[in-house]
Amino acid sequence: MRTLSAALAVLLGVACQRTAQEDFVRSGAGFPVVVVDASVAQQVSSPPEEAPTHAVDVLPSGRCLKLTPSVAPAPVAPGPAPDCPLDPEPHQPKLPQVHLGFPDVSGVAVDAELVRSEHDTQRGLMFRKSLLEDRGMLFDLQVRNDHKFWMHNTCIPLDLLFVDEDGVIVGIVENAPTLDDSSRGVGCLSRWVLEVNAGWARRHGVKAGQRIQLP
Repeated sequence: MRTLSAALAVLLGVACQRTAQEDFVRSGAGFPVVVVDASVAQQVSSPPEEAPTHAVDVLPSGRCLKLTPSVAPAPVAPGPAPDCPLDPEPHQPKLPQVHLGFPDVSGVAVDAELVRSEHDTQRGLMFRKSLLEDRGMLFDLQVRNDHKFWMHNTCIPLDLLFVDEDGVIVGIVENAPTLDDSSRGVGCLSRWVLEVNAGWARRHGVKAGQRIQLP
């Protein structure tokens, strides 16, 4: 849909590069990024008021996480955006569906549309005016990178869950606003991104460091 990963752009072509690149990680723009090594977690560039209140239990040595803050971000206007543009391709074929479980949170699951092609990755949830609570869209970006997404032509606010190859959620962008071209990422390597309704992760107790059962 809106991925700005340099590696993905190489694989999918220059046309996938939809906005200017923004180097949030190396610029140290305040992301609460941690490296977990055995029993030691060192937090970098995280304001004290955003310090996490939960512990990450067992993760591989050197795992990078953007920990979920204890305080929710400011809410965003609900969708659909009043100036949502018309869909230039209203008769898209249906995408394959996958069922995603969350083994660390009892009773939580999402049925997601699976996206792999360049066209579907660019389009994503653009122009949609609603999304059921237990539905989402899962992007297989095929390479591990510090992926960046935007909300261009996206008419409903979203949470974006960035997921590593082994299913660990390495960070969550919460409450991404509609029709917004800002580049958003978590500063950690991931392969998958799951988009769900804004606030879904916090409503269901889903946090960075937990796992998703991937297809």
